[in-house]
Amino acid sequence: MSTKVPRSRVHAWSGDRRVLAWLQIHLCVALWGFTAILGKLISLQALPLVFWRMLLVSLVLACSPRFWRGTRHLSLRLVAMYGFIGSLVALHWWLFYAAIKLSNASVGVTCVALVPVFTAFTEPLFTKRRIERLELGLGLAVAPAVALVVGATPSGFRLGIWVGVLSAAVCSVFVALNKRYVGDTDAVTVTGIEMFAGLVFLAVLSPLLPASDPLFVLPSARDAGLLLALSLLCTLLPFTLSLVVLRELSAFAASLVVNLEPVYAIAFSIVLFNEQRELGPGFYLGVSMLLLLVLAYPWLARMRSPVAELEHDRKP
Repeated sequence: MSTKVPRSRVHAWSGDRRVLAWLQIHLCVALWGFTAILGKLISLQALPLVFWRMLLVSLVLACSPRFWRGTRHLSLRLVAMYGFIGSLVALHWWLFYAAIKLSNASVGVTCVALVPVFTAFTEPLFTKRRIERLELGLGLAVAPAVALVVGATPSGFRLGIWVGVLSAAVCSVFVALNKRYVGDTDAVTVTGIEMFAGLVFLAVLSPLLPASDPLFVLPSARDAGLLLALSLLCTLLPFTLSLVVLRELSAFAASLVVNLEPVYAIAFSIVLFNEQRELGPGFYLGVSMLLLLVLAYPWLARMRSPVAELEHDRKP
């Protein structure tokens, strides 16, 4: 007796998984929207802030039997790759929070919107597929929106903007590498390895930086509570979930949705910090353009053949 599953049922099942993946990545972005706010509220400098963020996540995962079970069958090469990616994650976060400290939460998080511009090039490079015209066009369309954002900010924020742009470039690399190497490896295991590797990277980086930015600083009771929220609710949960999402969506699609992060962060910043006083109308026009691009991508992607889109997103 044939056990072949009807093609219509396979397509329906695949479609359901993709819908779930879209919902999951939007949940991740909503949680990530709080990271800039917490980074602004926490009084620690960028380096110790990221150190405590990664340390707390690492400690939680080190107590998880699921993490240790997942490491049993990993090759040394794969562990080393996850370690390298973790170093890039730590570098991205350090630059991201430095950008916030040098400007404000709204500007720092808006720089994340440049990730798709870089990802349009880095994902094809690391996953060995051709550059898609749709992704390239939408990625480049982000640039004018970001230019509006930059032009509407005070001149004292410019260094923070450039640090944020560098943070976005680093982010595009580790997202593309995670897309290529996460495979069937348990997401909790990958997260644990990358967080621990990030700690090692920060320990090596710290002596190379000015003494005014030490690595290990004990947080106050207030900062400790905020760090717990940042580490568990806004890091462990969305980071692990985003690795699962990358099995269904392309790195570019996921990074484009991440452009919604500024929308959440800016709304919170206006309520909590009155940052609208520091930003001109062009800033909000640029953010609106970014939001339109995010909403346009799924619609334009559906205009392509569903089968072609499925094959495109699942290419190793």
